Amino acid sequence: MVQCNTLELHWTGTVHDSVKDAPSTALPPLLAIVGPTAVGKTALAIALARRMGGEIVSADSRQIYRKMDIGTAKPTPEERAAVRHHLIDIRDPDEDFSLATYQELARAAIADIMARGGVPLLVGGTGQYLAAVLEGWQIPRVAPQPELRASLERQAAEAGAEALHARLAAVDPVAAARIPATNVRRVVRALEVYMLTGQPISAQQRREAPPYQIRTIWLTRPRDELYARADARVEAMIAAGLVDEVAGLLAAGYGWHLPAMSSLGYIQFRAYFEGAASLATCIERLKFDTHAFIRRQAAWFRRLPNVEIWTPEHPEWLTS
Repeated sequence: MVQCNTLELHWTGTVHDSVKDAPSTALPPLLAIVGPTAVGKTALAIALARRMGGEIVSADSRQIYRKMDIGTAKPTPEERAAVRHHLIDIRDPDEDFSLATYQELARAAIADIMARGGVPLLVGGTGQYLAAVLEGWQIPRVAPQPELRASLERQAAEAGAEALHARLAAVDPVAAARIPATNVRRVVRALEVYMLTGQPISAQQRREAPPYQIRTIWLTRPRDELYARADARVEAMIAAGLVDEVAGLLAAGYGWHLPAMSSLGYIQFRAYFEGAASLATCIERLKFDTHAFIRRQAAWFRRLPNVEIWTPEHPEWLTS
């Protein structure tokens, strides 16, 4: 899939040459490296950034958290020393962090890199984060209300997620059609915005073309290969001490109710720590859930602007 438009005309040849040769009158270049979990985004992004004099802006909703290193597969200290990274380790696990905040910080990081003459690389696999920046989402600036959220979450726990989703459908059918009932966090946010503003969140979400010359490289591999790489990464995480990392977070007072602790790589071990399942069972659950996550990610990537699909045979991926 290659989507062609006027922006893409300046993105010809190799990635390095397309940045080097961009006309001075063109919008500043922004290179996005996207792809599913375990595809190999970090290694390629670092290689390209070093070649272009670029810096990496993370688009990963879990790598923002401090103390959560193994389960989030953060770049190693050596990788972060090789190329400057932004938006990693910027919040504690119990701190609120919204999509609007991410978009604001990502735009600021991109502007800072450009102002210093560098090339920003937006790198990650969190679809909402990528779309918010690359599609120019106009996000309602409505501060979270913990008590209201807790009340809505209680309703979902007591009456079921479907009941909460039906409540959203009654006031914002457009948002309800976009958000699955199983995504309680997004259903709660949509209801929160409606209850605080009196307007559906879908009516407040607009898009404005971002001020960048965007090239989006979607890295992919055969599905079986991705699953095998993901499984190997889970085993490497276990060997590196993931279970101890989860235990340390719990001991520090970070509970399962936190969005950070409910994320992939952490929530799968709740049953183990509560004595309801063996460690082996939880590890298999993590692998299974990672496969499912990989399948869902593609729906976000295909909608992004100026997308090129790269397989491992692509010349620039091979040489990197």
